[in-house]
Formats: sequence, C-alpha cells, structure tokens
Amino acid sequence: MAPRIALPEEVEERKIIGINEETVTNLAATDFPGHWPGEDHAWSLDKFKQNLRVEFHKNEPIEASFSLIGVDAAIANAFRRILIAEIPSLAIESVYIHNNTSVIHDEVLAHRLGLVPLKGSPEGINWLQWFRAPKEDDPDSGSTPSDFNTIVLSLKVECTKNPDASLDEDDPTKLYNHAHVYAKDIEFHPVGRQEQLFEGPEKKIQSPNPDILIAKMRPGQKIDIEMHAIKGIGADHTKFSPVATASYRLLPDIRILRPILGDDATKFAGCFPKGVIGIETVTTEEASKQGSGYEGHEGEKKAVVVDPFKDTISRECLRHEEFQGKVKLGRVRDHFIFNIESTGQFDSDVLFLESVKVLKLKCSRLKRNLVKLADMTDAQP
Repeated sequence: MAPRIALPEEVEERKIIGINEETVTNLAATDFPGHWPGEDHAWSLDKFKQNLRVEFHKNEPIEASFSLIGVDAAIANAFRRILIAEIPSLAIESVYIHNNTSVIHDEVLAHRLGLVPLKGSPEGINWLQWFRAPKEDDPDSGSTPSDFNTIVLSLKVECTKNPDASLDEDDPTKLYNHAHVYAKDIEFHPVGRQEQLFEGPEKKIQSPNPDILIAKMRPGQKIDIEMHAIKGIGADHTKFSPVATASYRLLPDIRILRPILGDDATKFAGCFPKGVIGIETVTTEEASKQGSGYEGHEGEKKAVVVDPFKDTISRECLRHEEFQGKVKLGRVRDHFIFNIESTGQFDSDVLFLESVKVLKLKCSRLKRNLVKLADMTDAQP
C-alpha cells in the first residue's frame, strides 16, 4: 500500500503541544520529528523554503526579538548554543600588573578586567586572527603577539585629592580625582595595521558600556596595568560569549472552545497577562446563529483571544472550575520566539546571521568528512 499524504488539518493539529493543568502532552509521537507511520514525509527543499519564515518583532542594536518558523527544535537549539558558545569575539586574556595599590587583589582585578565587554570596528575584529596559547610542556609552541592577533590596552589611573572640592563635601567622586575607576578609563594602543582598521572614536577598541565600575580608590592609590585582548569563543570562557542572553520559547496557542460570557469573561481575561485576552460584545449576528453558543446573549460581554504572543502559559485559567472544558492551551511546535541580547561587540541581529554562518561551516565540514569516509570505504579491499 502506498503511503498516504496527511491532510492539512492533521498537520496543523500535530503542531500543537498540549498544555494541561498538571501535564504536557504531544511532545513527541514518532521516532523522527515530523514523521508519522504510514504517511509520505519525503523531504522537499521547495516545501522547506515555503514553510521557513523569519519575522522580526524588535530589532535594536543591543536587543532583538524575532520568530523562527518552520524548523525543528534541534535546529533552533543549535542556533541558540552557537550564539552562546561558538561565535568568535574579543576579550582581555592577559593582564600584566605593573602597579596596583588599590584594595582589590591583583587576581580579582584581572578577573574583572577580563569580563569587561569590548567593541570596535567589525571589519577590524573580523580581520584579527586566532592567538594560539602555548602548550604547558612547550612554551615556544604558541603564537607570537602581533598586530594581527593581539589588541594592546592599558589602564593607568591614580587617585588624588581635588583641590577645588568644598570643605563640607562628603561625596568621594567630588572630593577626589579618579575615586572610581570605570571601563572608559581603559585606553587602546593600536599597532601596525590596527591604526587604519580601528581609526576614529567609534571604531577604536573600547567598552560598549563605559560606566562599568572596575575599582574604587582613595588618595595615594594607583593602578598601572597593560592588557592583551585576543579572539576566542564562549566554549573556552564565558568572557568570549558575545551575548548576555540568547533564549527562545514556543509561540503560545489559546483556543476558546465554548463561549465565556459576562463576569466570567472579565475573570478569564485576568488569568492572562495584559493584552492577551480582550473583552467584546456579543453581536446580533452571533446571537441569532444556531449552535454558536451565543443564542440569547446579545449585548453581553464575551472573552476573545487578542494576542497569544504576550502569554506566558501560567495555566491560571485551568485552575478555575468555571473554565473547565471551555479553553485549551498549547504551544506551536515549530514556532520559536528568539530573544538575543548583545554585549555590545556586534549588533543583536548580526549575531543571528553569524550563527547561521557557523552552522553552515559545520555542515560543510561534516559533508567533507562523509565524502572522505565514503572514499576510504570504497578503497578497502
């Protein structure tokens, strides 16, 4: 018997994950995502292109929110993990402390500096090459610091009394100069080709958040530090992660099965975040239509779903007896709402494109290895 083609209604219903009062149902019903016994699920590039959509809801330099529609959870999660751990970014790796008389210990200060995010010319950062750390048993095996793999920064500040401060002043930032040391005090020292690639106030290497507090000092205390920043990935250390957060959630699905009227409609709307459920009036047409459930309720309030995107699936409505059998909650299986918050080195929407590039490289590498494996198998006697 030839495999049958699933009806569109079946396909749409299978996309919904059931959210019940105590359980979650319809998580995975088959061995392979999207495949059902006795049906033809041959993969088609044209069908995939037709179903794949990316819809942006918010696109700001630091934060972006968008929907990735028409892919499996494994693909969406691959993008999330790549965003966190595999997009190369710049961070301080080596800290050379010449003088530190502040109250912060050297190792703590070095750790704080390593976590300060950096930004600069995207072209320059992409031009930088990887810096290979030397092996423990071979000090000469690593890379030599140069203009194409190392960024040199410095932090030189000294706290002194402010001679112009008022005698009754008690604010340390007014009593002293450099009482607080901020990320904006870090200076960039370009060398070689870096002078052209990072030229200008907006393109130079600096912190995207200049007011990050690094240390507090008092008169007589001084910090004199040189730092080397290199490219790395979040899988090696979280300081190289270009995102503060990268997460996704499934689109909520709210279906009102039977009319919810009057005071129950108001109570039902209160079970959801503001804007999810709206209150409308039963029209004459609805009240006159047999089987609609609104017969004889013309002019009364009714609950309607306005924007399920804002819902958080709290299940509050399932805890009230008056709503039993009247509402069904779910999540759309292939609709992923991403939220990306950049640390500032790259714009948030660029980060997603970078994750796509990384995944493409992984696929190309896997394809090459499969070809080599096939050739090796054929070559065996």
